[in-house]
Amino acid sequence: MALPSEHGGWGLTLEPALLGLLVRPSLAGLALGLGAFVAFLARTPLKVVLVDRHRRRWLPRSSLALRILLAEVALLAVLATVGLVAAGWSWLVPAALAAPLVALELWFDMRSRSRRLLPELAGALGIAAVAPAIVVAGGGSTALAAGTWLVLSARSVAAIPFVRVQIERLRHGTGAIRLSDLAQLGGAVLALVAVVVDRRMWLGVVVVAVLLVAEAVAVRRPPVPATRLGVAQLVAGLVLVGFTAAGVWLG
Repeated sequence: MALPSEHGGWGLTLEPALLGLLVRPSLAGLALGLGAFVAFLARTPLKVVLVDRHRRRWLPRSSLALRILLAEVALLAVLATVGLVAAGWSWLVPAALAAPLVALELWFDMRSRSRRLLPELAGALGIAAVAPAIVVAGGGSTALAAGTWLVLSARSVAAIPFVRVQIERLRHGTGAIRLSDLAQLGGAVLALVAVVVDRRMWLGVVVVAVLLVAEAVAVRRPPVPATRLGVAQLVAGLVLVGFTAAGVWLG
């Protein structure tokens, strides 16, 4: 009822919050970063409520999920208020742009189809908007905010299909390698756009390029255990965040 079962979601939530705070630290940004984690947690009870309402039923678990959800929404409202008081409303623009992606993910959640590729990508790109929201709240430029979103999106667009293919290969002995390759190409395009939007993304784009090549090679080798794959993705995300932030500070 309270803790998400998607282990990869923890890293996908941590990365944009950490990148935003490293690039443009602020009290408002800290509140937004914490808010991102509360929103991530709130998705679990919200999904239970949505699924049960969609199936026209109300179970004891539904009531428990609703109580947890209301408490988390209240905390989220407090954190959003801190962000508004400390930094104004400008950070709401990235949040508004990400809203359709989040809504699409919830639409699939309600129909118990959240494990499909489209909602996973939509959710990852939506939560990545936390980085530009924190950057804007900290006084960063629109170009910098967009650049951080694009770099993180490039990683997600490439990594999520790659991981899905590797899990499929682990379970069934074969997988759609072409899908992973197309995802690497999509990630490369987004990374190039990021460095065009803000040249300070160059170091992050270099890391993305290394990750794309590594995933293109790995998908053609025997798949590693799921736990090892998850740890590798978490480390890759943190390395990307660190190098991207370093590139911004180096100018």
